[in-house]
Amino acid sequence: MGLRASLPLNDRFAVNYWVVNGTNQVEATNAFKDELFGFTAKPQKALTWTMNYYVGQEHPDRAPATDCGPIPVQPGLCFTAIRPAPDGRTHIFDSYATWQATPKLTLQIEGDYQIQRLWKNQAPGESSAPSHVDGGVAYIQYQLTPRVALATRAEYMSDRGGLFSGITQALKENTVTFDYKMANGFLTRYEWRRDFSNQPSFLTDVQGVFSKDQSTATVGLLWWWGRKEGTW
Repeated sequence: MGLRASLPLNDRFAVNYWVVNGTNQVEATNAFKDELFGFTAKPQKALTWTMNYYVGQEHPDRAPATDCGPIPVQPGLCFTAIRPAPDGRTHIFDSYATWQATPKLTLQIEGDYQIQRLWKNQAPGESSAPSHVDGGVAYIQYQLTPRVALATRAEYMSDRGGLFSGITQALKENTVTFDYKMANGFLTRYEWRRDFSNQPSFLTDVQGVFSKDQSTATVGLLWWWGRKEGTW
């Protein structure tokens, strides 16, 4: 939840700014507002490049409480302050580029690096090491006919410190997507995805037993209307 703005400096370059409550969340958990600074460049008609730097503070300064006085309070409305509250920063560098190689073929790559600390000024020798996440993804889409498109993507993420997945691991995935446009403004999407890891982290049909891989099948329906053509 927040605001974002884009200022075109010319027809090939624009600067971007965001201010939001936090990363991957809607409600504010502390008094710090996260910010994003970036730009979008279009060196050629068929090539677009975006670069972003994001700084935030994701650690809450309060925790849910149950004993808030003689009058019962609905769960989630009563909190107690965390003192001292962790003030470590989150830094994210994100860059991606899209190349419309032909009218039917689209290629895209993206890379990310994130580091998050528990304390802003950590004393030497403290055991709370920062968490690092880096990874990348490559996309390919080909428009076979005006109604049919085929796409695939491959992703890799190194989650050192378990910032996103809870444990230190290297995650990989491959997805194949089939799009069929049933009518103007109505799209059906079918996906098959395969996830891999070097650590057992995916649920199985046996409680307490985890697997190093997982397959997912998804069917999606997309409907849009108005003057904007296509998905966006």
